[in-house]
Amino acid sequence: MVTDETWVDTSPGGLLHLLRTGRAATRADLVRLTGLSRGAVTARVGALAAAGLLLEGADLASTGGRPAAALRLDPDAGVVLAVAVGRSRSQVGVFDLAGREVAGDTRDHEPGTGARDLMPDVAARLGSLLDGLVAPSAPRARVLGVGLSLPGSVDPATATATDAPVMRGWDGVALAPYLSPVTDAPVHLDNDTSVLVRSELFGRVPVARDMLVLKASTGLALGIVADGRLVGEGRGTTGELGHTRVEEAGDLLCRCGATGCLETVAGGWALVARLQEAGRSDVRHVRDLAALALAGDPEARQLLREAGRHLGETLAVAVNLLHPEAVVVGGDMATAFDLLTAGIRESLHARAHPAAARALRFVPATHGEAAGLHGCAALAIDRALDPRAVDALLRE
Repeated sequence: MVTDETWVDTSPGGLLHLLRTGRAATRADLVRLTGLSRGAVTARVGALAAAGLLLEGADLASTGGRPAAALRLDPDAGVVLAVAVGRSRSQVGVFDLAGREVAGDTRDHEPGTGARDLMPDVAARLGSLLDGLVAPSAPRARVLGVGLSLPGSVDPATATATDAPVMRGWDGVALAPYLSPVTDAPVHLDNDTSVLVRSELFGRVPVARDMLVLKASTGLALGIVADGRLVGEGRGTTGELGHTRVEEAGDLLCRCGATGCLETVAGGWALVARLQEAGRSDVRHVRDLAALALAGDPEARQLLREAGRHLGETLAVAVNLLHPEAVVVGGDMATAFDLLTAGIRESLHARAHPAAARALRFVPATHGEAAGLHGCAALAIDRALDPRAVDALLRE
């Protein structure tokens, strides 16, 4: 039906969506929002409760008469698995349906490790986490989905990487079969910056309805949020900020094969390479660079501040065009948030129109180094609790 010119899904899954997004909290709310009869709502709520998806909480305050009983999603109705794979680190975790991490494991791996070598290890670690949640004789928790992320471009429909320059041995490899020994739940793949954005939007009021989400790590990418939604959601790619041609990069060769990309002067891989060329054997990854900067290393601090200036010059164009309220900064370089954003602010405010940048806020990613893992969990939860998926679960 139509309510306030907005179509409302009246299926059981649609009612659960209204409850878990906070638009409804009681049966009366559901009757009002959907136009269904009280009996129809009761039947749908009963089906959701029988499936273990709903809890009926303590009585809510009312304006008179019999108090209405609150309804809410049962966060323990199942779990989702999250897998965030990067160039030199993989994070895996088990999350409840409220997006809270139940168990997790983070490990480094050699850059260039291919899918066929790493994914069996990922599956084994997930299995161990699940087994550790229950007594030896008890069954595993019900897994409703898996959220997986990779750098570069991916194909969500086939759960394969399509263009991941930093992930040799991943393009075109079907990833879901590697997880079949752990679960037969659906595997959902997305780009690492997309899940970073999801981690900012899931389960909380975002810092802004219109914002830019910058991932500054080995590479550079940008997610755009307009009216609370990720622009281009589901495409498997995000803004290729790092491969914007900039004058300062000149003819420097980028890892993408082109020359003059922003990454060659501001990407983590390029900054690490500059330190290594200067004889700094203590720096292997951008995480090392950020740690040195935080410890006061002058060379590392200068490089990060300079990278921030280059980023700010390019971001000024996006700010002028989109007028965001905030820039969320995540990724390994964001560990040194104050230092990096000082450089960004310096050049951005010098180049952006004052009206567009005057009230612009810079904030660190909510979940820090675990933002990608939380974003993968959010991806899996959103897919598992999509109304169509819930209705299919009830039919089963």
